[in-house]
Amino acid sequence: MSGAMRIAGKGRLVPARRVGFTFDGQAMQALCGDTLASALLANGVHLTGRSFKYHRPRGILSAGPEEPNALLDVSRGGNTHTPNVRAPVQEVFDGLVARSQNRWPSLTFDLGAINNFLSPLFPAGFYYKTFMWPKAAWTRFYEPVIRAAAGLGVAPKEPDPDRYANRYIHCDVLVIGAGLAGLLAAQAAAEAGADVILCDEQPAVGGALWHEIDTRIDGEEGFEWAQATAQALSGRDNVRVLTRTTAFSYQAQNMVALVERVSEHVAAPARDQPRERLWQVRAKQVIVATGAIERPMVFSGNDRPGVLLASAARTYLNHFGVAVGANVGVYTANDSAYAAAFDLADAGINILAIIDFRDEVNEGLRELAAQRGIDVLCGHCVTGTAGSLRISGMRARPRSGGPERKWKIDALITSSGWTPSVHLYSQSRGKVVWDAATQRFLPGPPVQDMVTIGACNGTDEAAALADEAMAAGKAAARLARAAHDGASSDTPSQSRPDLTVQTSRAGALLGAGSREVLKGGKAFVDFQNDVTAKDIELAVREGMRSIEHIKRFTTTGMATDQGKTSNLHGLAIAAEMLDRPIPEVGLTTFRHPYTPVSFGALVNHGRGPLFDPTRRTAMHLAHEQQGAEFEDVGQWKRPWYYPQAGEDMAAAVNRECRTVREVAGLFDASTLGKIEVVGPDAAKFLDLVYTNGWDKLSPGRCKYGIMLREDGFIFDDGVVGRIANDRFHVTTTTGGAPRVLHHMEDYLQTEYPDLRVWLTSTTDQWAVIAVQGPKARDIIAPFVEGIDISAEAMPHMSVREGQVCGVAARLFRVSFTGETGFEVNVPADYGKSVWDMLWTRARALGACCYGTETMHVLRAEKGYIIVGQDTDGTVTPGDAGLGWAVAKKKTDFVGIRGLKRPDLVADGRKQLVGLHSRDGRTVLEEGAQIVADPHQSVPMTMIGHVTSAYWSENCGGPIALALVENGRQRIGETLYVPMAEEVLAVEVTETVFFDRAGERING
Repeated sequence: MSGAMRIAGKGRLVPARRVGFTFDGQAMQALCGDTLASALLANGVHLTGRSFKYHRPRGILSAGPEEPNALLDVSRGGNTHTPNVRAPVQEVFDGLVARSQNRWPSLTFDLGAINNFLSPLFPAGFYYKTFMWPKAAWTRFYEPVIRAAAGLGVAPKEPDPDRYANRYIHCDVLVIGAGLAGLLAAQAAAEAGADVILCDEQPAVGGALWHEIDTRIDGEEGFEWAQATAQALSGRDNVRVLTRTTAFSYQAQNMVALVERVSEHVAAPARDQPRERLWQVRAKQVIVATGAIERPMVFSGNDRPGVLLASAARTYLNHFGVAVGANVGVYTANDSAYAAAFDLADAGINILAIIDFRDEVNEGLRELAAQRGIDVLCGHCVTGTAGSLRISGMRARPRSGGPERKWKIDALITSSGWTPSVHLYSQSRGKVVWDAATQRFLPGPPVQDMVTIGACNGTDEAAALADEAMAAGKAAARLARAAHDGASSDTPSQSRPDLTVQTSRAGALLGAGSREVLKGGKAFVDFQNDVTAKDIELAVREGMRSIEHIKRFTTTGMATDQGKTSNLHGLAIAAEMLDRPIPEVGLTTFRHPYTPVSFGALVNHGRGPLFDPTRRTAMHLAHEQQGAEFEDVGQWKRPWYYPQAGEDMAAAVNRECRTVREVAGLFDASTLGKIEVVGPDAAKFLDLVYTNGWDKLSPGRCKYGIMLREDGFIFDDGVVGRIANDRFHVTTTTGGAPRVLHHMEDYLQTEYPDLRVWLTSTTDQWAVIAVQGPKARDIIAPFVEGIDISAEAMPHMSVREGQVCGVAARLFRVSFTGETGFEVNVPADYGKSVWDMLWTRARALGACCYGTETMHVLRAEKGYIIVGQDTDGTVTPGDAGLGWAVAKKKTDFVGIRGLKRPDLVADGRKQLVGLHSRDGRTVLEEGAQIVADPHQSVPMTMIGHVTSAYWSENCGGPIALALVENGRQRIGETLYVPMAEEVLAVEVTETVFFDRAGERING
């Protein structure tokens, strides 16, 4: 057998299938199917790590994902490793390398354990008071030490070599949890014809049936029935069974995120096999059958290695065939611990005593204990334990007072009751309710299309659980079909299986009361964050009254396990200290994710070049062929400038700026956001989301529009063309496209749902070629069909539909340069071919291609703003000199009330103005502050900042835009801009630097 603590004939693993692994360099043997926790216990190892704060020896507590102690560093023997892996979750494979954490120089001799002796210096909340003084010590001492001590494991520095996958999927019914309740619900929904996904975090289905060997279902052992049922479900076309798959996030509209461990248990995964797969499931109905989590007892020394949950000891024995000890004590306030004690005794393990916190216990349990020669001591409590690296003894006495008794043990199993796993229900925004009879929080009414069943719903009795599960499955299938087909139909009847269950979970008490545990030594409530019962008491003495404050003061429930085994204990102790009912103290928030999820699973392929999606316009290849340098603008690759032989960036931009003004230029404007607004109420809707009016805009005409937030500040801008009475072509800034569409959809769905309007993003549909400059009309004229592009027939701010280069097009007469300008919109598939034809003619006429840097210079010469650069979220249309774009007669639009706030119309606001460097040569730094008096003592009064600054070849010097207090009243004044090397004098000017009469745009 593999390990001294492996019991022959027990468990479900095959003895002949062995694998080798190492723990802290020591070679060990395990069986195929072992978890790292069961394999270590089989080899007699209980000590697995050191605690976070006090560096106390810690061992395996549970057999599931709620494990707070046994967090190990795991690798396949290479350079990469994964820290903080929960030992009961990690399956052993041949060659696995496991290392303990948070210790130095070794696990058995850890110098950090001195913290345990210095613990009086580290009470709860000590960091709030300790690290305040002296101030200079923070950067030189406190922060480096805290950073060095933070965390349990060491984060890997090497790139992750593994692959990850991601899938989106829809289903009628998602069943989370494949215990008895989940299996019956999935079976009922599948037989009713629903498309079902059943997921469970364990390698095999069964839930509590892993350890409850006394359960019989239709005459078959419960675990075997579960495997047969899952196999039958997997054979159905309408069912997908996912094991090793954790539902970790329940989001809005029944979106549930699952993470599947695809090859975490494989020694040598195939190269094309992902390590983990993220499933993003959209379900019509969700059934949550996540069971309940057993809680430990709270008593002095309850954290020693060898102290385990009763259900964990039972799982290790009945499924893995591993004994947690040879001489075992039991401390409980719950009937289910007796079943664990009896199973251990029947396997030949010496159960020294059952210490029951309760005053009375079921006589049947007493008789079963007596038959096995086990002493049952009711009304007693464990007062302490002995042992260093592993528990070696326990002490107990009557709760009413009396002499202590001592026992020599090598393991102690405990149970204070079961906490329904309401995490996913809470994530769905449901509100739990307190059940005083069983002293536990249970799910309240559902908020989404979901239902909770089984132990997580507080249903303990097996027959009631089965009836509830089958009814839930049938109802979910009926509701899902009704949502799909518009009508429900009867579901086939399903008979409840014949159930025989011996284990009882009755009497789910909270365990040892705080008065008893506060009398002894360290009684731990939160094992992972080293929070004791006395820490909870201290928080109450310090004035904390809400559990949320107590949580933050003590850090209970804030570790990676999110308090799965500790939250109710902390809550109960606080309630007793405050002499208030538990519901009045509150309940902490259950946040995503349910259990830790790797960054790899979340990021998937989004690493390296794929870290962020790279978007390229239809003309990208043409830009490459013309030697463009690119810049990243959001996710887009945009031509920055087009250098010719011997040119640096400045020279190229200067040439492009001159050429556009003197001849013409081609610019790729495809990245502008484009939204089609369609419907009978389209103009009315735009009236409500823009500051200016749209009813009177004729089809074939365009208008510049400003969009505000509710507070009255500029949100986005763009040109809107009316294609027909019920159709508008809306353009946005490149970076603003997603948020503008979201903004519009938000108001359409929540504020104006009565309007008949439909919004469609068309950013990727249209390739846009801007042709700007005096010869712009000459360049496009040979290629335009069906449109009269003369200045009289198609004036500035017009839009027409026709053909360009034989392709259906929308042709806009607009300009962002102040020159005669056209924007050719063609379907993206034809973008490059149209560009190539236009470029051939443009080059023959002496025009150029120009990039984003030239575009910025040209627009600044004309004083055109860029939202997000010349605005900072606190700029109104009036501040930006765009007050003319706010309709005076409109009674309502988004932001109209914000604009009327006194501080938005008060004197002294920052206004957009131009700046001209007095020296005629220095380009200001964007973001540089502006002062009125350069000789003012520090701190100087900053009256504004530079928003845009460029060298303008067309103006023969540097130009800049800036936001300055009372800026328009300062035109002609001299202000000062402190730069890195000097303080520059600047003259405040109008925002337009070139062609101030605006004549060129109408050519």
